[in-house]
Amino acid sequence: HPLGSLRGLNETLHIPKYKGMNTWHRRLMLAMDYVGVIRYLHSSPLGTLVMCDSNDLDKVLSQYLLTSDFHILVNDLDALPLVNRSAGRLVKCGHRELQGEFVAPEQHWPYGEEMPFEDDLMPPYDEKTDIWKIPDVSNFFLGHVEGSDVVRLHLFDIHAACKRKDPAERPSAQEVLDTYRKVLTLLIREAAMPGTREML
Repeated sequence: HPLGSLRGLNETLHIPKYKGMNTWHRRLMLAMDYVGVIRYLHSSPLGTLVMCDSNDLDKVLSQYLLTSDFHILVNDLDALPLVNRSAGRLVKCGHRELQGEFVAPEQHWPYGEEMPFEDDLMPPYDEKTDIWKIPDVSNFFLGHVEGSDVVRLHLFDIHAACKRKDPAERPSAQEVLDTYRKVLTLLIREAAMPGTREML
């Protein structure tokens, strides 16, 4: 995979050979590939797998490779704990305190700064932590090309739902993917028939 990890996506898209790929359409399709991977993990034959090695954007991007036909492949998934709701089994990503805006609120230490972090007291969580991260990763994919802000506008509601504080209220990866597909279809139709925007 000569194009390397997704960390280099923007640099790759500025190479003259690939400039034609630097469109909102192609970028949205990469975001759909990413959500498709999450969807697969959440409904894998083994059960619901949580993508744990994802505490910041850079870490997430480093786990995917960009193929020469501009799709993404999972490269390096070593931390995929299993959620089993019916058995009451939830997960924790590692044994250290997680910080920052990128991780979901339920991944933060809930007991304030007065009480030092203790892994045994940290409540576990489920796969909805992956959903929380989708808008940030997609935002990177969409970049700053002509049309990407229109895409963002159409994805605003689903992304707001992904960022709900209560994990149970966040959509499934399948629902996110379905919305992305609808938006892609709608915008392609609009691009093909520029006059339709006024009618919508």
